[in-house]
Amino acid sequence: MSDCIFCGIAARDIHGRIVHETEHSLAFLDVNPLAPGHTLVVPKDHYARLDDLPDELSADLFRTVDELVPRVEDAVDADATNVGINNGPAAGQEVEHVHVHIVPRFEDDGGNPIHAVAGERPDLSDDEMDDIEATLSDL
Repeated sequence: MSDCIFCGIAARDIHGRIVHETEHSLAFLDVNPLAPGHTLVVPKDHYARLDDLPDELSADLFRTVDELVPRVEDAVDADATNVGINNGPAAGQEVEHVHVHIVPRFEDDGGNPIHAVAGERPDLSDDEMDDIEATLSDL
């Protein structure tokens, strides 16, 4: 897509601090980092959501994330990382191009666990949990 910033970075039309590249994926530093070393991993081709990605590209993307997590941690001497995907606008996806965040974390950095991103937690009954389990198990 011509108006997608991540497509522009992948095409080298827009400057990006590229730290890793495969045939199908590109990793670069986030221009609005949550921590030093905050890295984004994207497919080079435009796909808005995870379920749009062909299996081969999904596998490449997640292999790249797996390879980069320890490298990012080492580069900035992080104690840990959060790895996250905002999959769709309701989940906070601001750029409609699949991207995985690798966010370095440091002891006492003031950040929260992943459970803090979703707002108020639902109070689900056992029956509701059973229904969800059954639905997911049948897929």
